[in-house]
Amino acid sequence: MLDKQHFDFAKQCGCTDVVVHLVDYFYKGNQDNKNNQPIGDNSGWGIAGHTSDLWQYEKLLDIKKQIEDAGLTWAAIENFDPAHWYDVLLDGPRKQEQLEVLKQHIRTVGKVGIPVIGYNFSLAGVSSRITGPFARGGAVSVGMDGVDNRPIPNGMIWNMVYDQEAAPGIVPPISQDVLWQRLAYFLEELLPVAEEAGVQLAAHPDDPPMPEVRNTPRLVYQPHLYQKLLNLYPSKANKLEFCLGSIAEMTEGNVYEATRQYADHISYIHFRNVKGKVPAYREVFVDEGDIDMGEIIRILREKNFQGVLIPDHTPQMSVEGGWYAGMAYALGYMKAAMNFIH
Repeated sequence: MLDKQHFDFAKQCGCTDVVVHLVDYFYKGNQDNKNNQPIGDNSGWGIAGHTSDLWQYEKLLDIKKQIEDAGLTWAAIENFDPAHWYDVLLDGPRKQEQLEVLKQHIRTVGKVGIPVIGYNFSLAGVSSRITGPFARGGAVSVGMDGVDNRPIPNGMIWNMVYDQEAAPGIVPPISQDVLWQRLAYFLEELLPVAEEAGVQLAAHPDDPPMPEVRNTPRLVYQPHLYQKLLNLYPSKANKLEFCLGSIAEMTEGNVYEATRQYADHISYIHFRNVKGKVPAYREVFVDEGDIDMGEIIRILREKNFQGVLIPDHTPQMSVEGGWYAGMAYALGYMKAAMNFIH
């Protein structure tokens, strides 16, 4: 989707900024998901490792030029490719080598002038989702009905396969404390580089926000755990990728209180709505869920938030080009809310 057609589509919808994914994954097993089974199987969403060339200076500069030629600004890159940092997540033998790769990515992104890299420090990644006609009028969306706790096979991380020839076996179980220790080391290594490069590292909360998914621990599955992450390494580069849907799905706290508490630490916001909480929720249209999105806008204005709002994803409408229709609907709502809610 990194082409003129899609950049023009974004501009036509009233967008000003773009958040780009450079991870080339695809869904498996969800084309005929009539029984609401979890998306994918143990082979994962797709194959990691096709994107090394996309992180090169000249390639990023080329993408940036295309974005700017469409009258937009490149606001952030979302997600490192799992192939670039699986042993950082797993504390494996290539951890230091891969940390150096991530440091070079950060330096390159800073040199190009992209201010934010979003990341999700998670072994299972986005997991346990089901698809179905969950949104208004039967629009197809995603949700959750219970936790997928199948062990993760060797050679797979963040729902993607990075080693198709990995030895049989599963990712060893660890405690939440151990995963927090791994995150702390990641931040200690990368945040000084990010500060020097002028790049913010923005952490996504767990999706779904459960204490455990696929027999692996999670980090930010309640709102107060975002503060624990910020406290690990106080820095102007230690920021949040704030997902309203994930926060609202959490079983503790309040999405409005969390927005007010963390507004000064947010790089950009996933502006999407849900009904319900884990382990049973549905993603719905931006104007029909449990979150009063107008109140979120008011809080952000009160806090003088200067970052970017993105739909992230949205239900697909029952027309040709359903993704485009759903995205245009969400963006139109967001544009109107930003213009008229005070």
